[in-house]
Amino acid sequence: MSFIVGPEAYGRFMGRFSSPLGIAFADFAGVQPGQRALDVGCGPGALTVELVRRLGPDAVAAIDPSPPFVAGLAERLPGVDVRTGAAEDLPFPDRTFDATVAQLVVHFMSDPAGGLREMARVTRAGGVVAACVWDHDGGRSPLSTCWDAALELDPGAVDEGGLAGAREGHLEQLAAEAGLDPVESGVLDVEVTFEDFASWWEPYTYGIGPLGVYVAGLDESHREALRTRCAEKLPQAPFVVAATAWAVRARA
Repeated sequence: MSFIVGPEAYGRFMGRFSSPLGIAFADFAGVQPGQRALDVGCGPGALTVELVRRLGPDAVAAIDPSPPFVAGLAERLPGVDVRTGAAEDLPFPDRTFDATVAQLVVHFMSDPAGGLREMARVTRAGGVVAACVWDHDGGRSPLSTCWDAALELDPGAVDEGGLAGAREGHLEQLAAEAGLDPVESGVLDVEVTFEDFASWWEPYTYGIGPLGVYVAGLDESHREALRTRCAEKLPQAPFVVAATAWAVRARA
């Protein structure tokens, strides 16, 4: 899969959903003034922006493996400690942060339990470790309509329902494997309005993430068939797309 893209492209692909999700997720994690927070797998910074709004730039750090995302975020949010790196090997000392959070990234970690364990390591005793992932398995992610259409046309396609944390109860299981206990769970809901079908469809052609890679791999006729089937499945514009994420939080 590819996330080596410009922040603007990713923003059109997922940012429309991840920005409102960031507000709900920060509420769920209990992020509040006076804390120091780390955004793990920050991407272009949907959650980072919300953390800065609540805590100020000097109290926020962010890390992501995509150099374009890191460069764009460092320019966008001067004062934030933005670094290139992976969740499984965080370049921060033990007990550095009051809240360590990962929005829409556990399912892309090479070692999800290990990544959550690292998040706990850099969180102070009694601080919060929290993560959320779209409900891909339950068909409630922002990408579900397109994946459903793809599977109707190509039953051999592999969607994102089997990824880590993307099914009910799996985030809790991963957190337990990481040694986090007790673990609290919840669901986070967002809605995004699209003024026309073109603005909904175009970002799927950017080659971002597993679905973008799948769409990019189709020949022109199959890509057009997918576009047509998606248009048939969606309401007449303007329309609202609702999405739900699984979420967990624990005390380090």
